[in-house]
Order: sequence, then C-alpha cells, then structure tokens
Amino acid sequence: HCLAVRAVCQREIDCDRGHGYSWKITLLRNYWKSKVKQEWLSGKYSNIPSRFSLPEKSMYPMDVDTWGEILEAELER
Repeated sequence: HCLAVRAVCQREIDCDRGHGYSWKITLLRNYWKSKVKQEWLSGKYSNIPSRFSLPEKSMYPMDVDTWGEILEAELER
C-alpha cells in the first residue's frame, strides 16, 4: 500500500517522512488523498456537466501544489 500511495503522492509522502512521521501514520494521512488524486489525474472528472455531477468522495483537502499537478494534467488532455 505504501508504494502504491507513493506512486501518486510522492511529494506528500516525502514531506511527511521528512517531518518524522512513521510509515503507518504517513499511509493513514495520504491513502484517501492518493485515491482521489489518481482519479482526478486520470481524467475521470474531465468532462462533467456540473459540480453536482461529482461523486460525494471526489473531493479531499489537497494543497495548492497537488491541484497544480491536476490542472497541468487537464491542460495536457
């Protein structure tokens, strides 16, 4: 699980590990974020008609750098 989460959230994992969090805490802090981030990066929500079309769990608190990654992926599509 740690490697799968790190594949999507490398910057976030490295930051948490740099702050001294254990792998268990790091995984708990980033697991759902990685799931949501991967869906956004894969383009799952690229062509939705409105915000009301988004599933309830499509949002997760993410920092500006993460949203920047998602925006860059959208612009490349």
